Amino acid sequence: MTAATARHAPAGEPVALKPETGRTGRAGRKGLYPWAVSAAVAVAVCGSALSLNGVLRGWAWYFPALTTVFVVCLVLAGLRGLRAQPLLVTLGGFASLVLILTFTFFRRDSFAGLVPNGETLAALGQYIRRASETVLSESAPVAPNAGIVLVTCAVLGLVAILVDALALPLGMPATSGLGLLAVLVVPATVKPQSVGIGGFLGTVTGYLLILACCQWFAPDSRTPADTAGNPGHAKRAALTGSAALVVTLLLPLVIPGFDQGTFPQGSRLNPWGSSNGLNPMISLGNSLRSHTGDGRITYATNAVNPLYLRSVTVDRFDGDSWSPDDRDATRQSGPGRMEPGYEILADELTQQVTAVNTGNFTSPYLPAPYAPAAVNGLSGRWSWDPATLSIKGIDTNSQDQQYLVFSAVPKLTAELLAQSSAPIRGISDEFIRPPANVPEIVRTTTDSVTAQSRTSYAKAMAIQTYLRSPEFTYSLQAPVQGGYDGNGLSVLADFLAQKSGYCIHYASAMAVMARVEGIPSRIAVGYAPGRLTGSVVSVAGQGALPEYEVDSRDAHAWPELYFQGLGWVRFEPTPSRGVVPAYATEPVGPGGASTNENNDGLIPTPASTTTPSPSTAPVPLPGMGGTGDPGTLLAAWLYGAGGVILLILLALSPRLVRSSTSARRLRDPEKMEAATDAAPLAWAELGDLATDYGVPPGPSETPRGFSARLRSSAALGEPGGADDAGHQAVISLTGDYERQQYGRPTGDNRPAAPGNGQPAAVRMAMVNQSLRGNSRFMDRLRADWLPPSVMTRWRRMVASPFRAAARTMVRTAGAAARSWERARDGLRRLREG
Repeated sequence: MTAATARHAPAGEPVALKPETGRTGRAGRKGLYPWAVSAAVAVAVCGSALSLNGVLRGWAWYFPALTTVFVVCLVLAGLRGLRAQPLLVTLGGFASLVLILTFTFFRRDSFAGLVPNGETLAALGQYIRRASETVLSESAPVAPNAGIVLVTCAVLGLVAILVDALALPLGMPATSGLGLLAVLVVPATVKPQSVGIGGFLGTVTGYLLILACCQWFAPDSRTPADTAGNPGHAKRAALTGSAALVVTLLLPLVIPGFDQGTFPQGSRLNPWGSSNGLNPMISLGNSLRSHTGDGRITYATNAVNPLYLRSVTVDRFDGDSWSPDDRDATRQSGPGRMEPGYEILADELTQQVTAVNTGNFTSPYLPAPYAPAAVNGLSGRWSWDPATLSIKGIDTNSQDQQYLVFSAVPKLTAELLAQSSAPIRGISDEFIRPPANVPEIVRTTTDSVTAQSRTSYAKAMAIQTYLRSPEFTYSLQAPVQGGYDGNGLSVLADFLAQKSGYCIHYASAMAVMARVEGIPSRIAVGYAPGRLTGSVVSVAGQGALPEYEVDSRDAHAWPELYFQGLGWVRFEPTPSRGVVPAYATEPVGPGGASTNENNDGLIPTPASTTTPSPSTAPVPLPGMGGTGDPGTLLAAWLYGAGGVILLILLALSPRLVRSSTSARRLRDPEKMEAATDAAPLAWAELGDLATDYGVPPGPSETPRGFSARLRSSAALGEPGGADDAGHQAVISLTGDYERQQYGRPTGDNRPAAPGNGQPAAVRMAMVNQSLRGNSRFMDRLRADWLPPSVMTRWRRMVASPFRAAARTMVRTAGAAARSWERARDGLRRLREG
């Protein structure tokens, strides 16, 4: 007898149901279950690891990561196939991770190439230090050195163990996506291109495989509607996926994105708070897009105009990124007396004194105006590089330092630079040699721009004039939106094509183009001249000097080109930022507008003859309007409206869920009455409606028992009066459900209910009217807006994973205790024998 015919069997007759055959050979497939799920976990983790390309440079790191993940998943599947206890399976996963990492990275520093020992731990410390230095000093994409690859493999192996534990022993396969999300968070917050299509598709494919394997091999027997054999499963999945896709495509159109604000795309997560330093290897766009003004530095100087503060020189370029070369082997200790590693033959030097207070600015490099000849008043030990005059702490950093910088700057003019045509001597080739893979657009643009120039100075001026021309625009958002927010050659090619970016793009372009023309170049990273604070600082021998301030919003990068006998010379190719030096100023154009124009409103130009008056009023930054800026008002309105809509949706969500569930159960009365599942759906609706008004069905209560309890309760009123229709509707719904589930009941001599023959929706309306008429106002309000049938179900959904985890932990602990008891008994018997 089939399950369908069993429903219509006479009451009291024993019913023998056939075993479920909807899935043939399930018992035979159970042996494949752990292997299939572990393979799905490996595909998911390795797929999510694809998104790390761009965080790590190249693909050399991927094969060790692939090997690590597959070995761990293979061991987990093997132990589970041997029916090991869940705790032992997880411990075996950890052990296999340690062994494969030891074999891959510490083969020479371990016992038999697999077992860690003391030498392994010492080598591990070195690898971790190297990885931490890379993370702190480099920006994406970082070089995949052994330390970084080790950390990546270890993290991916741990994620594989976590995802496997969530999918199998804890029985929460849907929650396993949290482990994959942990991998995607890194590229989503570091890479300007976010996760990327490859990483997204790989993660989604693996995640769906995990869900499919867990559902196909071990569906939840408590929810038959969700099994793969249900014909409505594919329809619901398609509808859910379509709705998610529509929301994903439409939501970004109405909600402001992450191009700016406190969490811009491409920024880094920092659980210890915001950064107060300037790292030369992190995209300057993150600092410029931040409006908080962290890392405030003040300085007072006897210079005529406010100064650039240079923190570090970035001179090494391999085609993928610029990076500093600290030259630890040639650094000199103590910046009390500093001399450049090249000759200065200028006839006149300008002596400058600058008092600097770094405040909470934190960096291993010391900000100072170029070119420092001596620095006094520092605490801690410091070293300096003769090639670049950059100052770096040995056992300290720049925080809370107050010091005097004595600098000597050649007095440069355009005529002096134009006459500097002597061959380059005393400069390392690394400042001259362009990378081998320079894009064609860079070479053709450089040749076109410098075609009419003969001297190095003329070529430098031609490049600067081209980059400051109206063809280019200053933008912090365009590189993020266009996917070229960085400083590599591919980014440079995109920048020259799009002609929009910020200082790092302009500085990189001029430095590379200068090297293509044979001019030594490098990039200085620091701060553009800041703002007057309105205060003065007394400096011994100098009197009262005006004080300026800079912070993270003034972070800047500019190119420096080398001229024989004059040293490194600063240029300013970035429009609307910084100050164009007088020696690099073009003549006044036909329209009377000078190319030495400063559009950001932050600083005076060198050609200005008026002295700026001290002011403490804040000055708006480029791209930021005042309080009346329409863009700011629109953004505020959008955020406010979005918040109100979100609150309304949160308040309505239980009511919406309840009403939609009720409508789905009682839709299309004619079709629902003819359908085989009409009675169970109407009965489920009756149970939820009674729960909303305080009469929930018991977990082991029979339908007839629940019906009798509901009709005898005060919630439904007295039978025979105004509420009699509700009572008769409950009786008829109960009879329909019993006949559909168990066959026609016998021995029931009650008269037919007047609701018979009426649609279920009409009878449910009768019940609802009776329940509302006999309830208090607060009960009706709760049933409408916070229906207990929905809230209880939500609470169970939230608590279920924790209860399952607790049960698993108790079972695991019990199994471990029993195993320990057996082992102890075995040892005791051995000793007694």
